[in-house]
Amino acid sequence: QVQLVESGGGSVQPGGSLRLSCTASGSLVSSNTVSWYRQAPGKERELVATITNDGVFSTEDSVKGRFTISRDNAKNTVYLEMNTLKPEDTAVYYCNIARWDRQYWGQETQVTVQYWGQGTQVTRSS
Repeated sequence: QVQLVESGGGSVQPGGSLRLSCTASGSLVSSNTVSWYRQAPGKERELVATITNDGVFSTEDSVKGRFTISRDNAKNTVYLEMNTLKPEDTAVYYCNIARWDRQYWGQETQVTVQYWGQGTQVTRSS
């Protein structure tokens, strides 16, 4: 019944930009807190950015000044604008909607930040 569709992942060189999107059904985006998480290989999942139903947003120190979270209620979509990307930003990214009674997770989208020719570039998106 509830679907969270992520898109916008891909491969980019350091200093480049990507915008992730998370679209949900119903009024989940407008009525609840939406967050972006990421998990890099060998690391724990970490919170990246959050926006509440009241429009209060925040980003973690590691991405502050480079990433921006925003919401379009008409489109039931939350965005994560990522600028000045670094290799350390390489991870699988997840959107999360925290309703009062339970959480909803997106399908995962891969972000890879690496110089071209530095290893094999493989990108997965959803």
